[in-house]
Amino acid sequence: MAQRRYPIGIQTFSKIREFNAIYVDKTQYIYKLVSEGKVYFLSRPRRFGKSLLISTLDSYFSGDKELFQGLTIEMLETEWIKYPVLHFDMSMAKYHEEQNLHAALNFMLGQYEAQYGLETDKTSRAYGTRLTAIILKASQQTGRKVVVLIDEYDAPLLDTMVDDATFQLMRNTMRDFYSPLKACDAYLQFVFLTGITKFSQLSIFSELNNLNNISMDNAYSGICGITKTEVLSNFKDELAEMSANLHITVDELFERLKQKFDGYHFSKNSEDIYNPFSLLNALQDNALDNYWFTSGTPTHLAEQIYKYKIDPRTFDDGFAATTEMFDVPTETASSPIPILYQAGYLTIKSYRERGNSYILGYPNEEVRQGFTKCLMPYYTKQGVDKNDTFLLNFTDALYDNNIDMALTLMRAFMSSIPYDAEKQNELHYRTIIYLVFRIATPYFVSCEERSAAGRSDVVVETDEAVYVFEFKLDGSVDEALRQIDDKGYLVPYSAKGKKLYKVGVNFDNQLRTIAEWKVVEG
Repeated sequence: MAQRRYPIGIQTFSKIREFNAIYVDKTQYIYKLVSEGKVYFLSRPRRFGKSLLISTLDSYFSGDKELFQGLTIEMLETEWIKYPVLHFDMSMAKYHEEQNLHAALNFMLGQYEAQYGLETDKTSRAYGTRLTAIILKASQQTGRKVVVLIDEYDAPLLDTMVDDATFQLMRNTMRDFYSPLKACDAYLQFVFLTGITKFSQLSIFSELNNLNNISMDNAYSGICGITKTEVLSNFKDELAEMSANLHITVDELFERLKQKFDGYHFSKNSEDIYNPFSLLNALQDNALDNYWFTSGTPTHLAEQIYKYKIDPRTFDDGFAATTEMFDVPTETASSPIPILYQAGYLTIKSYRERGNSYILGYPNEEVRQGFTKCLMPYYTKQGVDKNDTFLLNFTDALYDNNIDMALTLMRAFMSSIPYDAEKQNELHYRTIIYLVFRIATPYFVSCEERSAAGRSDVVVETDEAVYVFEFKLDGSVDEALRQIDDKGYLVPYSAKGKKLYKVGVNFDNQLRTIAEWKVVEG
């Protein structure tokens, strides 16, 4: 079977169609958007297809009918009117300095000023005035209203969130640049903005009364990303080829892909959404790697988790939240939860009618493993290399069913944490334990596993055995073992036909590491 061309790294709709690359048809959403509204905002995580969506809108409003042959919209659209399109990609630069923003705006506005015969003054920072002039001139020359498409509108602000002075300068400049979206309403046919988060003080969300924020709209939950239905209908041959290369069945492969890359939900009744960047890379490479997470590590998000003392273990099972807790402007947030959700590190797991609330949690294993690994240095005060060396040896010991060696390694690792690190209370110890087990052995470890009588700290399941761990701080291993018995933590695994073991572990707060442990067959 000849491998189809994957659109990895191609964000332009016309190129995808011209190269006959794989395109998951989203044009039904395009038609719905233009038929039902005028001004839209969509928030989605990075590398989720926002730029491709904007490019598709560009081609549609430019009247490029031939690019849409064979797609859903070809059967729906009858007019194919060509409009003047102003397409701004705010992700074209890194905005760590104010001058970078000025250079980007001058470049983008200058191109349209040249196109419509307007004089360009690169010394002028009246960007709103310049954009207004372009809109009016474009409408006058073409006799049509203007389409404005802005991709990653918030990129300059996200780049400067940690620098308040620069952030304020960026915000004022962007507020001026976006002001024509309201002032020129009579000359605008359609406006679409994408981004990761909402910044309330840019005037976009407060002044554009007709703005339709479709980020959590059920009808548009699948507008970006790839749904389960789309995976099965678009990639049947690719799934068969990948399963053959991995020597597993198609059903087994689908479950692994689901566990690794699926799990995003962007509304109350959203279909399961796969991360498109990771899924396409996995199908192309016939591998299950952490593509999305390794393409951009959220260092500032990990810093926020540690700063606010949020227990990352809560993200596993999920936690209750109202929309006021996560769908809020970033600059007014009192916790990192909104940006974690909006950036794709947390997602909606379910909706509860009770209290009109949601359960948020990690979307999938790629995010869970990647984000917990990113957190490790903040809790252990160790470099990445030292953490990784320990984790590799620790994982090998668990795979070899050598619990004594695994805990010996953990004791030495915990002892090496600098003494000037923050005082290690029970939560701190438990967080490190969670991170170590979750990163090292993501597919056969359950952290704080539920049972009818309570929760065990860690369960490790190998091919030969099941180990239930209970950790105590300044307690005793016998106390830990009794709790395993009293709570019946081993009972759910008794029918597996494997050897069962209880592992009691005690931490000594003075020694700042494991003092003793005991492994007993259950």
